[in-house]
Amino acid sequence: MAGALKERFEKFLHEKNVVNDQLAKIEAKTGVKRSYIAIAVIAIISLYLVIGYGASLLCNLIGFVYPAYISIKAIESIDKDDDTKWLTYWVVYGVFSVAEFFADIFLSWFPFYYMGKCAFLVWCMAPTPSNGSMLIYHRIIRPFFLKHEAKMDRVVKDLKDKASEAADTITNEAKKATANIMFEEKKSS
Repeated sequence: MAGALKERFEKFLHEKNVVNDQLAKIEAKTGVKRSYIAIAVIAIISLYLVIGYGASLLCNLIGFVYPAYISIKAIESIDKDDDTKWLTYWVVYGVFSVAEFFADIFLSWFPFYYMGKCAFLVWCMAPTPSNGSMLIYHRIIRPFFLKHEAKMDRVVKDLKDKASEAADTITNEAKKATANIMFEEKKSS
């Protein structure tokens, strides 16, 4: 099991992408194997997530920057399977962010919270067909959505109608106020 994991890690470190290109440059300059460099970077980030100031920001950057970059590349590619993969990630990320908003006040006090959160986000964006976001979406979010889709559609329609009414009311009030100002200016001149 450990040998297979090490082999997958080595294979992943030799795939063509921006991070691995930088690792290759560092490996060429220093002579240190890229797997050791990657493990050192992971260890430093993990330690920082436990004791560092701004661990929340670092964790959110890890969960946002790479997926945003890859999402843009997916949008620009011809293949639509990668679009679905990254849309699924963003749905899971959104649901997680909303849930975390309410639980963060309690969870952030746990020493390994940000390391666990970061591991969860990395698992959700893992470059495998059955990564965390696919698993969570197909087992939790999708069944919940399909069960409550009609109710959600009604709520969204009601909110849209109310927002449209509010915008119309504001527009009409702005027109009246503008007409009154113009009338007062004509009257005073």
